[in-house]
Amino acid sequence: MSKDIAGIAMTMRDEYLTKAAEFFARARCDTSHRGEFESLAKSYLRLAMQADRNSHLDVVYEPPPPTLGDKSELK
Repeated sequence: MSKDIAGIAMTMRDEYLTKAAEFFARARCDTSHRGEFESLAKSYLRLAMQADRNSHLDVVYEPPPPTLGDKSELK
């Protein structure tokens, strides 16, 4: 998490939403690249939605146990 100007922690969702808003604003101002900026903004919105979904998960990674024939674990 990063901190915004006030020192309050921002989630990745918040950061992606901020970027999306920046690109939507640029799309309104720069008509020659409007399509590209709108595409980037929509991509950041999708990232924000994914970050929101991921924030509700409690994922713990556990590596698979070594197999009997795996000698690399013995080193």
